[in-house]
Amino acid sequence: MNFPTPLIPARLIRRYKRFLADCTLEDGREVTAHCANPGSMMGLAEPGSKIWLEPNDDPKKKLKYGWRLVDHENGHFTGVDTSVPNRALRATLEARAIPELAAYVTVRAEVKYGEKSRIDFLLSGPDLPDAYVEVKSVTLSRQPGLAEFPDSVTARGTKHLNELAAMVDQGHRAIMLYLVQRTDCDRFSLAADIDPAYAAAFDAAHQNGVERLIYATQISPTGVTVDTSRILQPE
Repeated sequence: MNFPTPLIPARLIRRYKRFLADCTLEDGREVTAHCANPGSMMGLAEPGSKIWLEPNDDPKKKLKYGWRLVDHENGHFTGVDTSVPNRALRATLEARAIPELAAYVTVRAEVKYGEKSRIDFLLSGPDLPDAYVEVKSVTLSRQPGLAEFPDSVTARGTKHLNELAAMVDQGHRAIMLYLVQRTDCDRFSLAADIDPAYAAAFDAAHQNGVERLIYATQISPTGVTVDTSRILQPE
């Protein structure tokens, strides 16, 4: 998935009210950008960090910039826009490029299921059980090389795990797909100390038959793509 508008570099002044970020552009101007990330963004919102913004000229949007990346200035990036994984993954699923799901020919997004929920992707194919795929964007790293989820308590995430388990009970496949939006990690773990209820719900769902996939991404100021050659190992 390529960014539709070329990104521009900036320095973060502060992130506040979850969805707002004050930034300084290279020409010295201060602007406010939309931050499409409801999580804590632990370790990613330090003042002075180099970031990349996507400008827009949409008259319907109050803010003219969107925060897309953190540049760690060591050759690695983190994608902070939580809408990006679904956009990148849809193209990958439609190309049937994920081996575990390549047999499915139909990809539908945001299908209603469970208790007033929507599954990120519902896959179907001839003579196959439907596959319910829930996607989570992983951006937390507290140890070198280790990606973790979640970065804050997520009651919604726990609810999704329970609903995936219910789909297995009904004879379907259910997949929890963690997409790691960091280029500096090669391992994955649940952050049970941050949200023990989520970790417990995952263990129960996994024992009930919910599958787990963990994929890496390739990230640059040009775009974000699913790296189907890098499947991260859980710890």
